[in-house]
Amino acid sequence: MVGGMERALEMAASGRVVWGALALAAPGLNVKLAGIGDRDTPELRYLIRIFGSRAVALGLGYLLSDPAARRRWRRLCLMVDVCDTAAGLAHVVRGDVPRGSAAGLAAITGGYATLGLLALRAEERPALTPPR
Repeated sequence: MVGGMERALEMAASGRVVWGALALAAPGLNVKLAGIGDRDTPELRYLIRIFGSRAVALGLGYLLSDPAARRRWRRLCLMVDVCDTAAGLAHVVRGDVPRGSAAGLAAITGGYATLGLLALRAEERPALTPPR
């Protein structure tokens, strides 16, 4: 991975770490920021902490890896992001959680998934060698 794409992936991984750490430290704040403060329960806070652990692990796994391992981490992150986005969109369609909240979170995870897909495409393209 080169230049701008690698930098974008590192920024995304850092974002995972920050968001995950916030979820672990202040799950109630995550509930409020997601726009579902009226649905705050101990069970929801527990699930948010689970999300937080996963986000920190994905972000640090990527940031602390060598280039070969980062390739694998990109694929793992892409799988998680696609699953999260699909789940969020399903909630938007069903309307069983506030649509704005589900759509907002799906937009965030969809952005991560889009970045992952672009990185995958960039990996598959042969590197251009400058003319001599």
